Amino acid sequence: MTFETTVPVRYRDLDPMGHVNNAVYATYLEEVRTAFFREEVGLDLADSRAVLASIDLDFRAPIEGTGEVRAVLDAAAVGGSSVTFAYELYAGGRLVAEGETVQVAVADGEPTPLPDDVRDAAERHRVE
Repeated sequence: MTFETTVPVRYRDLDPMGHVNNAVYATYLEEVRTAFFREEVGLDLADSRAVLASIDLDFRAPIEGTGEVRAVLDAAAVGGSSVTFAYELYAGGRLVAEGETVQVAVADGEPTPLPDDVRDAAERHRVE
């Protein structure tokens, strides 16, 4: 099952040419991940003990002007202490970016098993 939310494109996200700055796309991934943890896990992302271990972004088309981005998240893999999320961002009905992040559960600076609530939510949204 795919998780979706919308993210507003703010004027401050734009570069001098009126495109969303490439660094802001990572913030859009963070926005959908934060919504996922809040709505599906029942936790603030800050309280989840999950740290960002890696991020990968592939840009497909520019986002021009303000409006909304439809952000889609699926769990691509669920490991013992980590979850890999796959993302798609859409603006104006077209795919503008794809991405992937790996979140690792940590305690005292070391990887720890994923909490059950995080694992359960990720499994519900895992793509086969």
